[in-house]
Amino acid sequence: MKPRNGRRAGRPAPLSQEAIVSAAQRILDTEGSEQLSMRRLAKELSITPMALYHHVRDKHDLLLLLLASQSRDRPRPALPEEPRERLLAAAQLLHDVLAQYSYLDEILASPDLLAVSSLWIMEALLDAAVQCGLTLEQAAQAHQVIWHYTVGLLKIRNTRRRHHAELTRPTQREQVFATLPAAEFPRVTSLAGRWSELTVRDTHRKGLEDVVDGLLGQYLAPPGDPT
Repeated sequence: MKPRNGRRAGRPAPLSQEAIVSAAQRILDTEGSEQLSMRRLAKELSITPMALYHHVRDKHDLLLLLLASQSRDRPRPALPEEPRERLLAAAQLLHDVLAQYSYLDEILASPDLLAVSSLWIMEALLDAAVQCGLTLEQAAQAHQVIWHYTVGLLKIRNTRRRHHAELTRPTQREQVFATLPAAEFPRVTSLAGRWSELTVRDTHRKGLEDVVDGLLGQYLAPPGDPT
């Protein structure tokens, strides 16, 4: 007897992107981003990897789907009215959103990293830069500088976190610093004992303010003004 839904008895329901994303999120939540692979995801869905590839091109595509899904329902916080503060707030929000996704370091530098539901952040950043006095072309360049600063910082932070989690010995830097002759490297050796402490501090916000003020100063300085 034919089932009411028109499918043959025992035939699995069609696989949807929503089901794939939900299964991938379960793996992320319970096992961590390191365990998320196409083979592991296929096992979670009780299908073959080949069947999964009919719906998702590769892991890169899967991560982009996850990003789009997770950003879709994210609330939009109110941004300051003053243009410079709004520019800083939008740039800070860009960092904070990306920092929440542990898997993003695999695709942060990808030209395909785009979630339409998060484009309002880009729009806010560009508009704030224009309101500060930049041309639209200069605003686009400022956005790229801020993006590179943010992506670079997050990739370094994520890589360092993973590396230190696996270490069972002093780092190579610490070992080298301990053997440097002070007469030849006076500045380095004077900081050697504090280097790890100084470089793990979260200086993102201060660096962001310096980047923004530097960009505004560069683009808005009168012709011939060395500042």
